[in-house]
Formats: sequence, structure tokens, C-alpha cells
Amino acid sequence: MYAIVRTGGRQQKVAVGDIIEVDRISTGKVGDTVELSTLLVVDGETVTSDPWVLAGVKVQAEVVEHHKGEKIRIQKYKNKTGYRRRMGHRQLNTRLKVTEIPAPAAK
Repeated sequence: MYAIVRTGGRQQKVAVGDIIEVDRISTGKVGDTVELSTLLVVDGETVTSDPWVLAGVKVQAEVVEHHKGEKIRIQKYKNKTGYRRRMGHRQLNTRLKVTEIPAPAAK
């Protein structure tokens, strides 16, 4: 069984036991449980994508850690003018471990 969940404006495929990285969840402390909204659930041959059925299905995940991502280096350069700028960015991420994917109620 796996599910497609929405986290931080992106979609990810998850199964029970998977560890995923999402944008920082500021309200979650390490060890807390968070709920992720579900877009699609596949259970063997059964595929559920009806938003009315999936409204009550929330994937449970545990916060494993908060960390910074890899540094991205940005450089701007304009020829013959002496214009050079260098910047860096490190995204704040949260690592989640998927603990439960509830089965959708059959209609």
C-alpha cells in the first residue's frame, strides 16, 4: 500500500516506514506526530482518488529531525562592468518517518 501526499506545495509518494524530507514544519517537535493530506491511495489493485472519500484519510508521520539542507551557491556576473555578486542559501528541512496509512472507507 502506498499513497501520494501533499507537503509544502509538492507531492510525494510514500509507504509505511519511508523516511521523507519536507520543508520545515515549525509546529512539530522531534517525536511528534503530524498528519499529511492524501491525494491518492493505492492498495493492491484498488486505486482511490475520490476527494470526498480521501477527505477523512490522513497519513500519519513522526518527526525524526530538523536540519538544514545542502548549500546552494548563486552567482551573478555582468561582463565588462565589474558587477559580481555571490550568495548562498540553505533550506530548512524536516525529516519525517511515515508510520500509518489508513485504508479509505469503501463506498
